[in-house]
Amino acid sequence: MRAYQVLIPALAVLAACSPGGDAKSQSLPPPTVKTVPTSAAEMKQSFAPVVRKAAPAVVNVSSRRTVRQRVDPFWDFFSGGGMPRERVAQSLGSGAIVRADGVILTNNHNIEGADEVIVQLADKREFPAKVLLADPRSDLAVLKIDVGNEKLPVIAIDDAEELEVGDLVLAIGNPFGVGQTVTNGIVSATARSNLGITDFGFFIQTDAAINPGNSGGPLVDMDGDLIGVNTAILSRSGQSSGVGFAIPAQMARRVVASALGGETAVVRPWLGARTQAVTSDIAHTLGQSAPRGVLVADVWPGAAAERAGLRQGDVILEVAGQPVTDEGAVAYHFGNQRIGAQTPLRVLRDGREITLNVRAEKAPGRTDGGRLIDGRNPLQGAFVAELTPAMADAKGLDPFVGRGLVVLQIDPRGFAARAGLRPGDFIRAVNGRPVRSESELAAATAQNARRWSITIERQGQQITSSFAL
Repeated sequence: MRAYQVLIPALAVLAACSPGGDAKSQSLPPPTVKTVPTSAAEMKQSFAPVVRKAAPAVVNVSSRRTVRQRVDPFWDFFSGGGMPRERVAQSLGSGAIVRADGVILTNNHNIEGADEVIVQLADKREFPAKVLLADPRSDLAVLKIDVGNEKLPVIAIDDAEELEVGDLVLAIGNPFGVGQTVTNGIVSATARSNLGITDFGFFIQTDAAINPGNSGGPLVDMDGDLIGVNTAILSRSGQSSGVGFAIPAQMARRVVASALGGETAVVRPWLGARTQAVTSDIAHTLGQSAPRGVLVADVWPGAAAERAGLRQGDVILEVAGQPVTDEGAVAYHFGNQRIGAQTPLRVLRDGREITLNVRAEKAPGRTDGGRLIDGRNPLQGAFVAELTPAMADAKGLDPFVGRGLVVLQIDPRGFAARAGLRPGDFIRAVNGRPVRSESELAAATAQNARRWSITIERQGQQITSSFAL
């Protein structure tokens, strides 16, 4: 089980899988009239019909991977090198069948780095699974098992329902490996962001009991449809304390559609604007009676947002018709748009509301490349690349923090690690010579010098250090 620290509690990512399914309809259904129980007879009603519909499509997902076992060098020397250096790590989670031919949705952390993935159906049959798509940024993955011509039970992904706090929900999965288990609760909150679980944090919060092994399993509504993928809990002990988080169905559908379309990665549009939540102080400066919307702090030159007319100082109120109150909401709603689609942004400018239509486009620039610095110099062992919006988006970095050569990785055995260089640092100059490209840096570090001066930029501050080699 993976854990994330948030203040004192831990966000424990639970090993499990989630279901998905075909959309119920392309047209939105009429609003459902929701009522509360009004009699003892109604209080005795059962969730069993919902479980009978959804549970057959919920599966167990187990994965195995080989990891290097650290061995005490002293003991290894006297044992003649016979100590085992590798061990097998196992992970157990849940998932859901989203297409009848064996397509399954689960959490990425359930299968990340796995050498083997096994899916166990509700009837206890086991099948090896192939990973069609793994998306670490959303922590979702799509698997495929071969069931021949058999049609498996599926669960529908319902991304059309307007969830409300207080709606009844069920969580289905395999906690602690005890077998399929169903727990019930309500939607405690929606649009939870800034939790540090994924790059696209916009979670459904629930008090339905979720424990290790539930991760990747479905959060279902009273129609038996998947409305979320159970992913993490907020807990001091690592066990359920009534605060669980599920990835919304809209994100799940996007990942499944990408996998079924033959893609090996999810391509998301990039707005090209840096935003920040409107605080009380900012609201007062803008003349708002209460904080509303998201302030545009910067716009990338030539990006879709700038071409559509978005300006620094604008306040984004809605993205694609959905109200936004923080940066996570803007990234989530725009990131779920189809590439090429015209996406309306409702914007407050100079006290007047206007609508801008922004074309959903990929972030510009390359996503790969880079250079490992070698030779006798203080940067030896650093892997650097010219930061583009596309690379920043792929690596989960903020392209607005700086432009130029950024350190992506550090070899712990290299001189750069001993010199204190960190991923995310920008290299600005070598021996007083500015460097702006990989080729310029390669030429600057190829010189045969005994004394070196390196200038980096870290969190907006430039630091120059001297080294003697």
